[in-house]
Amino acid sequence: MDHTEDAPTPDPLELAAELRTTIGTLVRRLRTEDELPQNQAAVLGWLVREGSRTTTELAALQRVRHQSMARTVALLTTAGLVTQSPHPTDARKLLVTATPAGTEALHAQRTRREATIAAALTSRLTPAEQRLLQQAIPLLDRLS
Repeated sequence: MDHTEDAPTPDPLELAAELRTTIGTLVRRLRTEDELPQNQAAVLGWLVREGSRTTTELAALQRVRHQSMARTVALLTTAGLVTQSPHPTDARKLLVTATPAGTEALHAQRTRREATIAAALTSRLTPAEQRLLQQAIPLLDRLS
């Protein structure tokens, strides 16, 4: 019998703090195995999902200064993960585009993260706990 409806409603601030702490710990754990620094992975993510962007647009999306984004784009360019080409309508601008190697690096990083989570799910949670976690995903989606 399910008694979750009988349980008292948790304090929203306490629950928020617990979620922030737990999710933050999980994210930091996953990042320790990343080959791409977070700022570079985030830029590649935008480019792979949304297509080519200028450095100014990427800076706005990431909420960083143009100079910081220019450094990130330069590092990605040097690594062969992005290319820069003339903007089709404004010759003063360059478009940044993910290369096939950049797309592959991003997908490989995501695959490694998913494998790490899958291994933890299998080794640390019972099948019933895995099902419970699966049921919580739509709730977490609604929060975001």
